[in-house]
Amino acid sequence: MWAHVWRFLYCNYFRFWLKWIVRLLTGKCELQRLLGGAEAGARRTLSVGNGGAGAGAAGLPRKPRVLRNAVYVEEAEVEKCVRDVMKEKKIEKKDTGFKTNLHISLLQISGYKKLYLNVENLRKVPYDSENEEHEEQLIELWNLLMPHENLKARISKQWCDIGFQGDDPKTDFRGMGLLGLVNLVYFSKHYTNEARQILSRSNHPKLGYSYAIVGINLTEMAYSLLKNGALKAHLYNMVSGLPQMEHFHQFYCYLVYEFDKFWFEEEPESIMHFNQYREKFHEKIKGLLLDYNVVLTLQD
Repeated sequence: MWAHVWRFLYCNYFRFWLKWIVRLLTGKCELQRLLGGAEAGARRTLSVGNGGAGAGAAGLPRKPRVLRNAVYVEEAEVEKCVRDVMKEKKIEKKDTGFKTNLHISLLQISGYKKLYLNVENLRKVPYDSENEEHEEQLIELWNLLMPHENLKARISKQWCDIGFQGDDPKTDFRGMGLLGLVNLVYFSKHYTNEARQILSRSNHPKLGYSYAIVGINLTEMAYSLLKNGALKAHLYNMVSGLPQMEHFHQFYCYLVYEFDKFWFEEEPESIMHFNQYREKFHEKIKGLLLDYNVVLTLQD
């Protein structure tokens, strides 16, 4: 009970006076101290934003409307929002450090939301075998992974050689739509040697798995982590501005490479235990993403 009483008194009385005293001593408002004291990247942006530890430190629910709305602005509105915040908090224009840091943080926040929408829109596009661009990407995937073997027909059992379930890969893209194919092609194009090595390892007589099907499954993992906000720290550390689709693909590449290592280290009894080990890997990645300093990428 005393804890609730103390929390009530602190939030409604003591906090105001404490902030007033600190501002009097430092000459800076709470937001200035936050942006000036936190490290660039996730620590700073999560403190400004509404989804990470430290969001409460910014006191957004109790701030004037201009500050509460700051974390919801679109990219085009960021500059104006920064000016409005500085005016509201009576921060001098010569404080260029504050202006720059807030601008970067708001760009990262708005960029994350835009990236999610772009990824979601791509996921919603069903694979269409009548679409020439879709078909070209599928054939490109084959050529990247199997450069010395010609695909004899569009509908072929050969697709099983790169880990699809049947003779027409389009049926395997139902869950993740075009996003699953785009991810597979991206990894194969930008990390061709690694992709071919992993494909070869996936044909192991005892520890083998379906390369393409697992790749699409990892697309779902990357998508879910983006959707629930778990990728915020990673992307805010990786990009000092707007996260792009490229950065999502890079994270996917990391998952593919690391899952293959994880699978062979764990040595599952059979592919029938895939879901169990997939969830164990998922938990491992979620744990890594809790680190404020996290950056999970492969290097070219």
